[in-house]
Formats: sequence, C-alpha cells, structure tokens
Amino acid sequence: MAVLSVLEEMFSYSFIRKAVIVGLLVSLCASLLGVSLVLKRYSMIGDGLSHVGFGALAAATALNLAPLSVAIPVAVLAAFFLLRLSENSVIKGDAGIALISTASLALGVVIISQTTGMNTDVCNYLFGSILAMTKADVYLSVTLSAGVLILFVLFYHKIFAVTFDETFAKATGLKTGMYTMLIAALTAITIVLGLRMMGSLLISALIIFPALTSMRLCKRFKTVTICSAVISVSCFFAGVVISFLYAIPTGASIVMVNIGVFCFFGFVKLLKQNRKFAMILLVFALPLGGCENRKANTKIAAGLVVAPPQGEQKPPLLGTAKKANSADLIEIKEKMFLAQTNEIYLNPEEYLGKTLKLEGLFQTQTDYTLKGNPYYFVVRKGPGCCPGLDSSSAGFEVLWENPEQPYPNPDDWVEAVGVLSQYEEDGYQYLCLSLSSLNVLEVRGAEYVTQ
Repeated sequence: MAVLSVLEEMFSYSFIRKAVIVGLLVSLCASLLGVSLVLKRYSMIGDGLSHVGFGALAAATALNLAPLSVAIPVAVLAAFFLLRLSENSVIKGDAGIALISTASLALGVVIISQTTGMNTDVCNYLFGSILAMTKADVYLSVTLSAGVLILFVLFYHKIFAVTFDETFAKATGLKTGMYTMLIAALTAITIVLGLRMMGSLLISALIIFPALTSMRLCKRFKTVTICSAVISVSCFFAGVVISFLYAIPTGASIVMVNIGVFCFFGFVKLLKQNRKFAMILLVFALPLGGCENRKANTKIAAGLVVAPPQGEQKPPLLGTAKKANSADLIEIKEKMFLAQTNEIYLNPEEYLGKTLKLEGLFQTQTDYTLKGNPYYFVVRKGPGCCPGLDSSSAGFEVLWENPEQPYPNPDDWVEAVGVLSQYEEDGYQYLCLSLSSLNVLEVRGAEYVTQ
C-alpha cells in the first residue's frame, strides 16, 4: 500500500507523467541501440554526440528557437561526421570524438554565459533535470522515439549482420555503410531526446550500462537485446521513483540504479564461477541475518506506537476577496515545488483560470513598479522562474484586492490561494495569482527548495 501511495502521489504531477512517458521511450531506444554500439566499440560516440547536443541546445536557446528542432539535425550531422572521421582520417576515432565533444561542450558554455548567464540552466543541461517539458516537446519526443523503434525492428537483421561481422556482410552485398549510418542517426536522435532529463554528461550511461549488464546474463544477440531493454526501462523507472522520494537529481539517480544493477549481476556471476566462495559467504551471512531478524522482532514485540500529533490551531485569516473554485484547486506542495512551478510557467494555457494553493515567503519587490505600486510575490528560495524576481527565488506574483485587509509583512510565511491570471505589460505576458484568501502561518515550511 505504501508503494501504491507513493506512485499515486508521484503521478499526480503532470510534469512527472510527461517525463516518465518520454523517459521510458528514450530508455528503450537507448538500450536497443546500445547493444550494437558496445559490440562495435562505438559506445564513446554516444558521449561525443551528447556534447554536440549540448552545444546545439545552447545555440537554440540563445537564438530563441525550439531546442529539439535545432539539436536533432545538428547531432545527426555530427554522427555522420564522426563516423567518417574515424574511418577515413589520419585522426584516430577516439581522438576525433574527444576533439569534437570538448569543442562542442566549450562552445555551449560560452554561448550560455554570454546570453542567459551561468545559472542553473547550465546544470540542467549538463546533469539533467525532470523539470517540465512543453506539450510540443512531448509530442515530438514520442513521435521520434516511435520512429526509432520502428526502424530498429524493420532493419533488425541488417543491424545484426553489421554489428557482428561487417566485413562478411559487405562481402555478401549488404550496404554496410548505409546501415552503420542508420545506427548513428538513430543514436543521435535518441541522445538528443534524452538530454533534457539525463544531461549531456550522463546520457551515454543509458546506452552503455544496460547493454553491459545484459551481456553478463545472456549470450545470444536477440536475448541480450531484449534483456537490455527490460533492464533499461526498469532502472529508469526505479531511478525516477528514488529521485522523487529523496530529492536526488533524476539523471544521477537513474545512473546510480544502473550501476547498482550492473554490480549486482557482476557479483552474481562471480558467485556462479566460484562456488566455494559463495558457500563461505552463505555460512557467514546466515548467523548475521538471524541476529538482525531477532532484533527486528524484539522491536516489533515492544509495541512502539507513536501517538498522532495534536491538531494545530489555524492561523488568522487576513481576508477573502472571492470564493475559489475548489473543483479546479491545484496544490503546489513543498516537494517538487520548483518543478511544479516551472511546469505552470512553461504550460500556462493548461492552468489559466484554475485555482492554485501554495505556501511561501511573502515578498515585496521595490525595484520594479506597476503604476507606482510595488509588486508582491509568494516565493521560496531556489532557482528563479518568475519574471521580475531575482535568480534566487521561485514562486508567483500575487494581487490582493481586498481593501479591508492589508498585505502581510515582508518575509511572513503565508498560505496563498488564488486564480491564475495573465496580464500584459510592455509587450510581455506575465502570470499572477488573483488571491481569494491569504493566511499568515505560524509554522514555516522549507524556505529553500532544490527540486
């Protein structure tokens, strides 16, 4: 039941649902292609393409273009170039990959530092983030992932032949160059689709680890490929759940799960090969396990019961401007506060007119004025997302139109409930909450959020 409650809470966030759909498809594509790349010793091409994708994403951001529409063709062209470089140039393959990957990474950092600044967006691009994707990103990612899977299935036998013996396949009349390019193109698309979640420094792990783990368990190409797909999808989902529970960056969490599974099956294989060593471990493990079980049973027998906390007195209500629609109420919780806030800013059309409820610091922004009056915000400290706020705050501008009750004091901890609205100023569209209630709370939540 506890697992089901965690999953229910996790999937209550729309941005997590989008990320899981895209992530599962990308993990599946990466695992299928990873077997061929590892066997052909092309696994480092994935790492090089991820750095190229980072540079392309940075350029697209600077030019205010759709990131995926720019990064995908650039990565595909880079994949073709890397293969040609490794085959026909005096520069050896690994040196060529290192040359292009480091140059692309440096170019991306320079572009970002000269446009948006070296802020948390750089960390998101490098190490990944589960923060929201727009509907366009989701539709494009699902479409391209489906295309990658269909092409892999259609040309499975050709990919198998090119993977195991490219020379023999070429001698039989197979156009090995074309199918090698197909593998590279599909890999480039998969890597770019996974960059948003895994980051350019971690995306290659989705290609390498499931393939290496499955090779420890299976021997035939088909069974290795199927096993790799199962391991990749399972590790991705487990990593997302762990990330949600413990506020760990999603990409790093997924990679750590893959590493754990790889080490586990490696240890199992070692035990199979050394049965005497396995018996020694079993002899020592049984007494230890029995002691732990007895201790656990003692604790349970002691009947430790924690009394439920007493209900807290409700804080004073400052006022009510209009009744909020409880049917459309969306609570922005402390966990995933930053991600949920960004989801609303990236997809405002889905939330306009709905009622939002959140807790945070009440702040007044005096550097910006609206018709001579200051802006008011309810925020938490963290990477910024709100127009008019500095880069260390995330939250919403609020409008309190109750003449009978004043605004709270700055840095008061408040609970705000209001309808998400939009207004235009100086040619830009801004989001704000038209408040229906505002409570000053005595118990303060976490002022700083990271996820």
